[in-house]
Order: sequence, then structure tokens, then C-alpha cells
Amino acid sequence: DGTYWYHAFLSSGTFTPSTSLTCDALVVAGGGGGGSNGGGGAGAGGLSYQTGRSISAASTVTIGSGGASQTSGTNSVFDTITSNAGGGGASGVPGQNASSGGSGGGGRYTTYTAGGAATQGNTGGATGFGFAGGTGVNYGWGAGAGGGGAGAVGAANPSAANAGAGGAGVNTYSTWATATATGVSGFYAGGGGGGIEPSGTAGTASGGGGAGSVGGVGTAGIPNTGGGGGGGWTSTTGGGNGGSGIVIIRYAMA
Repeated sequence: DGTYWYHAFLSSGTFTPSTSLTCDALVVAGGGGGGSNGGGGAGAGGLSYQTGRSISAASTVTIGSGGASQTSGTNSVFDTITSNAGGGGASGVPGQNASSGGSGGGGRYTTYTAGGAATQGNTGGATGFGFAGGTGVNYGWGAGAGGGGAGAVGAANPSAANAGAGGAGVNTYSTWATATATGVSGFYAGGGGGGIEPSGTAGTASGGGGAGSVGGVGTAGIPNTGGGGGGGWTSTTGGGNGGSGIVIIRYAMA
């Protein structure tokens, strides 16, 4: 971009500098899969950021995959920085609860209502970001809560006929997104929106997360954003898949 060189990893590989350098690193894990049967949206992958990291040798880069319906994604790794996978959304079927993760999956409207906890902490010298999934409120209607995002907690389902929105991602790194043509409008790691029965309003999402569905299959998270999948209604596979993660490394131009 005239100031920095950027290396964006969309799949796993190795970063091998030709000389010792100081870099900044952004590491986003894969998002979880949304819940089914009026289930919760999934949590986004955890996001980790470090500035001024010294690199002198080859470093492994692992890009986390997005989770299938109701399952968590997988971790993304750069050197010693590990971003935790996003948690899967809860199913409307009792016993299939929201999962914890980098950001937690959204809760359901029936018996067990809590969203998954956020597990992303600081890691390998980087600062970690992630929020919990929203709480599912039992209104006697099949609406799920939103999954957590890297920038905000997922929203509870606000009424009997409305599912919860996914937690916001972050656009702090919008210049990185522009330089590498990645992210969604400058955002990464948004949570998925909650799903709902075949009426009402599904939960919205942003920052790479997938919207929930009204009576169908939730929208998938966008690849290489770490977005959580949207909650759905259809059987046990009604949740949208999570978006895969991304690793971006930048350093000053000589």
C-alpha cells in the first residue's frame, strides 16, 4: 500500500522471510456452524493481533476451516499465535447446546438458553478478541440468538417472532482489508444470525457472518473472514457453515 508489504494467507503454508524483520500479524480462526431447528447463530473465529513481532526464521501458518452445522470451526495459527475456533450455535432440540469458542455460539429458545462463552485470550504475544453468544429467550417460539463476534456479544432473540442478530465483527484493520482485497467492507469475524421457524424474522449478520434463515438453511459465513454461520430450521443440518479463517502479515517497505 506504499507503506507496508502484506502477505495474506487464504490457505495453510509457511512464511519464510529472507532476512530478520519486524512485522505486524492478524490471525483469525474459522467460524462455527449455525444451529438448526430454530437454532442460534454460530460464533466467529477468535481474532488475534500483534504489532512489532520479530521474525527471523520460517514460521508455520495454519488457516482454520469453518465448522459444519452445529459444530465448531478449527484454530488458525501463525508461529506461536493461536486464534481459537468459533463455537457452533445451539440447536432448538434440547441437549444440543451452544459451544464455547473464540467467540461463542448463540443459544436457543428452548430449555437451555445460554450462549457459548468466549475463549479467545491473549496468545503468543498477541492480543485476542472474542465475545460470547447471545442468550436464547423462551417465548414459546422457535427463534435462536445470535453468535458472538470479535467486536460484540451476540444478541438475544428480542421477541417471539424475531431471532437475534450476530455480534459485530471488527473493522480496526480495514486498511489491511483494502490492501489485500479481503474482509467484508473492512470487517472480519462477525457472528452468525439466529434462525427461526417458518415465519417471523431471522437474525441479521455482518462482518463475514451468515444471516439466519426463516424455515430453511442458514447462510454460510464468508470464506477467509472467520464469520460464524447463520442459524437455520431444517433438521440437524440446517445451520450455515462457518467461514474459514485468514492470516495476514505486514511489514514496512524498505
